[in-house]
Amino acid sequence: MKKSTKKSEALLYHELPTPGKIQVVPTKKYSTQRDLSLAYSPGVAEPCLAIEENPNDAYKYTSKGHLVAVISNGTAVLGLGDIGALAGKPVMEGKGLLFKIFADIDVFDIEVDTKDVEKFIETVKNIAPTFGGINLEDIKAPEAFEIERRLKEELDIPVMHDDQHGTAIISAAALKNAIEITKKNISEVKIVVNGAGAAAISCTRLYLALGAKRANVVMCDSKGVIRKDIENLTSQKSEFATDRDMYTLEEAMVNADIFIGLSVGNVVTPKMLKTMAKEPIVFAMANPTPEIDYNLAVKTRKDIIMATGRSDHPNQVNNVLGFPFIFRGALDVRATGINEEMKMAAVHALANLAKESVPEQVNITYGETSIQFGKDYIIPKPFDHRLITEVPPAVAKAAMESGIAKEPITNWEAYKELLADRLGAGSKLMRMLMARAKSDPKTIVFAEADHLDVLKAAQIIHEEGVGKPILLGDKTIINELMEEINFEADLPIIDPKSDEEEERRNKFAKAYWKKRQRNGITLLAAQKLMRERNYFAAMMVNECNADSLVTGYSRSYPSVVKPMIELIGKQTGVKKIAATNIMLTKRGPMFFSDTAININPTAKELANITYMTSVAIKMFGFEPNIAMLSFSNFGSSKSPMVEKVAQAVKLLHAKFPKLTVDGEIQADFALNPKLLKEKFPFSKLNGKKVNGLIFPGLESANIGYKLMKEFNEVESIGPIIMGLKKPVHIIQLGASVDEIVNIACVAIVHAQEKAKIK
Repeated sequence: MKKSTKKSEALLYHELPTPGKIQVVPTKKYSTQRDLSLAYSPGVAEPCLAIEENPNDAYKYTSKGHLVAVISNGTAVLGLGDIGALAGKPVMEGKGLLFKIFADIDVFDIEVDTKDVEKFIETVKNIAPTFGGINLEDIKAPEAFEIERRLKEELDIPVMHDDQHGTAIISAAALKNAIEITKKNISEVKIVVNGAGAAAISCTRLYLALGAKRANVVMCDSKGVIRKDIENLTSQKSEFATDRDMYTLEEAMVNADIFIGLSVGNVVTPKMLKTMAKEPIVFAMANPTPEIDYNLAVKTRKDIIMATGRSDHPNQVNNVLGFPFIFRGALDVRATGINEEMKMAAVHALANLAKESVPEQVNITYGETSIQFGKDYIIPKPFDHRLITEVPPAVAKAAMESGIAKEPITNWEAYKELLADRLGAGSKLMRMLMARAKSDPKTIVFAEADHLDVLKAAQIIHEEGVGKPILLGDKTIINELMEEINFEADLPIIDPKSDEEEERRNKFAKAYWKKRQRNGITLLAAQKLMRERNYFAAMMVNECNADSLVTGYSRSYPSVVKPMIELIGKQTGVKKIAATNIMLTKRGPMFFSDTAININPTAKELANITYMTSVAIKMFGFEPNIAMLSFSNFGSSKSPMVEKVAQAVKLLHAKFPKLTVDGEIQADFALNPKLLKEKFPFSKLNGKKVNGLIFPGLESANIGYKLMKEFNEVESIGPIIMGLKKPVHIIQLGASVDEIVNIACVAIVHAQEKAKIK
């Protein structure tokens, strides 16, 4: 029996190219015998002796200060329950991945094979010297409460059970803002909490700390309202037991202002929702199925403020808004714990951030014109780059003010700059790009869908809801491949050579002939060309049968570019199209131009390439800071190759004085701010983070980006065509599935931009 596509895809992701999701990477040189003698014997003895004399030096000489343990016994894994320590390991590795990509924190995942509370605590205490912080994960209640309490008391490093406090912190921030929007009083609102596990208990406690009254809280479990007359309640449930005359969730919902769901899907009905008070606040956080469907809820109550745990609706309560940044702040001041003051500081920081003007980059990511504080935006978006510069400082300050910070921060501006630099990993752009494409999916033609990798890419685009694929190629082959990879979807499959496409083929041929009849193209020749998939696909976009196009997998780049220029045509004012590649580097996304088309551009052509690159950079939500590269620095060498770059810079400075672009400049000076300021303080690039590199010719650009890909394993998006009238993009011959998906996302976003101009 075949595995489902999602299942097999998930298993392959975790298996290949290397099993697991995290690895250890050296941070010091190790190329010479001298390096190794310092790393190990005999040199390593010196930091050992220093730490023996002063244990705090472990933070100075080892990775302890930026290393967190994600520890679990696998008794409450996601929605899977008690599956054991070993089976829970993929989840712990995943948590480690999130720590790294959102806050640049290194993680070891530790799976402890015991359900005995004392043994678990003893194990964690024994390994604690290795770490700067402990993130407890997926431990069932009530044991989780005792484990966290004891470890917080007995260890002198930050300890947090994220299942309890992560959801509590994020939902408390959302609740604070929702109550403000409804103009209600937190001390008066009636709250119903459905669920009585670790997260529900922690959430409710934090709401009380915000000002809610215990007498106004009703908690339910799977048996109904938790009442004081129920026997054998746990101490945590007893804390929120009521003696009010109600027994069911339905009864508890009557006149309630707030519903907090941390239970199971579809337990709240429209009827229950209608009995709630005016302007109800409903946080249905069961995942993947909320306690009540979002669309059903907002249809039932127009005055509702609704949040879920899902990314496909407004107000996602997502723990990733909290734990990476809370630990980041705690580690950076060497806090001895994570106390209530630090958690509350995170709550207020998140709540306040949602009220600030949203940067254009965030609007672009989510496909919005202007995200504004209100009922559909009560907490920040997960891809808001400001999170790392706002939440950790708030947490760090709270640690300092509450007296548990061993290394106080004195220069907050410098600290924020350091935090911003931690987000350099360019792969975040791809996550943002995919989220943006999902916001308004467009039709996209895959012109070579009878090739397996192209079809796999189309499958990802379809199943992720990123776009609406149209598959071109041999129908028999496409259907066979779809069956092979379990791609079940009712998508258009078109064979340009087939009899059923004769009418459309002739229509396209006539349109093409009219455009090219004075360039030696006959109607018969046009009809023959329309049997070729690239010509047919381009005409589909031209004639508005599709929004965008991806091709090039099975043919050389120049042979694919030619028909696209002939059929699609160039934008007004563009004499030559060009290409840019986005390199997802550790310092952030870098745009390399021109990597695919213009062999030896003139000064004027270089200026046009630079301007088109600046437009592309803005399309992705960044402010362009562009260096025009050469082997010379500002006239240090005289050569025709140098002169054309210098002349291009002059043209740009004259025509676009507000554009941050400068050169000619060598690559090391462009990318080293200290070196640039020291030697060329007059440059417009000073104080700017360069994100665009314009090469003097195709040779250097193409070699440069491909060297980076192979030597540094830098992911590349592109080449991205600039200057065509329509969203048509050409992949490299034999591109990988990921590369095709990336360029398809670009094509869809490009189509979104084109639609705005109409």
